[in-house]
Amino acid sequence: MLLACCSPGIAADHERPVRFGLTAVVVTENLRFLDQWDLYLEEKTGRQVEFVLRRSYREIMDLLDSGIIDFAWICGFPYVQPRTPESIQLLTVPVYRGAPRYHSYIIVPHGSEDRGFRDLQGKIFAFSDPDSNSGFLYPLSLMIKQNENPETYFRQTFFTFNHAETVQAVAEQFADGGAVDSYIWEYLAAFSPEVTEKTRIIKKSPSFGFPPIVARVGVNPDTIRQMKETLQNMDLDDTGRSLLGQLKLDGFEPQADSLFNEIRAIATDVRHYQSRFSPPFND
Repeated sequence: MLLACCSPGIAADHERPVRFGLTAVVVTENLRFLDQWDLYLEEKTGRQVEFVLRRSYREIMDLLDSGIIDFAWICGFPYVQPRTPESIQLLTVPVYRGAPRYHSYIIVPHGSEDRGFRDLQGKIFAFSDPDSNSGFLYPLSLMIKQNENPETYFRQTFFTFNHAETVQAVAEQFADGGAVDSYIWEYLAAFSPEVTEKTRIIKKSPSFGFPPIVARVGVNPDTIRQMKETLQNMDLDDTGRSLLGQLKLDGFEPQADSLFNEIRAIATDVRHYQSRFSPPFND
């Protein structure tokens, strides 16, 4: 009783659910899988866990900044963006096909005659999210190398706020091209091949650090340790391996912040280019 009275913050932290934010970085339509993963995390951590789904990375970052959620699976682009004070810390990184890396795919309809990114100039292009590395930052970097921006390069652009919906938009020819996360495209190729077969990859980016899982600064250290160990030990038991199989991941592992230096460098180049415009053209 004395310990509880002297440590009300710690007691309250362990009473409230652990909230885990998710966006289009993972295919969230499989609600049955999310229920299974939620139960697994609860069993391993001994805490109630709630997944919080939002449409955009910006919404998830706002929830982290405001302290509403504790953990989140985000993209490398929002991770490397400067914040003062810093509100998040790197927790762990998924391992995909043997490495903590992925690519941006530029895709077109399967029957398109376009063979490269330059062929898409003057056409309709689908971006995934304005805070997505693979779905916006990388194709933006391709444009600024030609001293162009989306408003001058394409006839029309739109955001789907979901990598799977970007693939769908290109497959159904609502867009002449699109930029997507290679992990999501490959995931759909495994589970919904009838969609990806209607698309074709015309450009593959260099590899980038895989979208990380982060913890909010200020979360109880014991809670952070429990979640990190649980995720990184998923490959050690049958249930964890089954869940990883459904995610098409090998596991989770600790990584240095330097894994995201390629994204950080592109973001810096884009900011320098955008500083020539008022207001920035992607706002």
